[in-house]
Amino acid sequence: MIEMVIEQRRRSLGGGLDVGRVLPFARRRMVGPFVFFDHMGPLDVAAGADRTLDVRPHPHIGLSTVTYLFSGEIMHRDSVGSQQAVRPREVNWMTAGSGITHSERFEKARAVGDHLHGIQAWVALPESAEETAPSFAHHGGADLPRWDDAGVRGQLIAGSAYGLTAAVPTHSPLFYAHLDMAAGATAEVPPGHAERAIYVATGSVEVDGERHGAGRMLILGSDVSHVSAAEPATVMVLGGEPLGERFLYWNFVSSSKERLRQAAEDWKAGRMKLPDADDREFIPLPDDPFLKPPAMS
Repeated sequence: MIEMVIEQRRRSLGGGLDVGRVLPFARRRMVGPFVFFDHMGPLDVAAGADRTLDVRPHPHIGLSTVTYLFSGEIMHRDSVGSQQAVRPREVNWMTAGSGITHSERFEKARAVGDHLHGIQAWVALPESAEETAPSFAHHGGADLPRWDDAGVRGQLIAGSAYGLTAAVPTHSPLFYAHLDMAAGATAEVPPGHAERAIYVATGSVEVDGERHGAGRMLILGSDVSHVSAAEPATVMVLGGEPLGERFLYWNFVSSSKERLRQAAEDWKAGRMKLPDADDREFIPLPDDPFLKPPAMS
């Protein structure tokens, strides 16, 4: 059975870039370790677009960010010295751990125009890894196994599923895959994890006899084993083992509310290093009562 249907909520990130926010949701904060899920675009950007489209340097703790594109290009720069464009069917996996800052720039779009479309997810870290040293990894090609069978063209983004394992480093059991499905095709939803979900990025699918269109995440019960495409569809399948409660404030994730407070204070006081190649501007801490007494309940 389908335990819950979550409709994306459109949010503006400024500069004309809208996202469909899926996780966290009021009645479902996480799916396995996945604590954040945004559907970016689709958006056509003309050459010469304003720089307000860019995401200026900002901080993270306690998570890994996962950037995956269907189309377009994003330039990533971070405080551990990484500078790496991510392109369709590649993965930028940044582990914040004890703290990292990064920017996401649409430099190709400004230069020649672009069609931006993709997913950004956050994966919470287990408590034992929340304060790990920050790092960055880029993967493509053979690192991300692909298959093509009976109308389903798939690619594993992270973790293990479909008898395959991606080279992306992870800190807890999970799977994350991209399926392009022809009309009428059926794909397995990987079993063996406590929490699983499907996100319909384009087209529509049928699960348990019900049809669901683009912009919906379906939280699945343990008995759901397959998804079928009612029309050509792009589907993300994801899941993993739950890590326990996580608290979020702005771009920070932690099992400790006090750690969130410390991260916010560090950013506000300028104690978190900016990317060397992109240190001329940053996103200020939102004006929020989080830092003011009384303590969070």
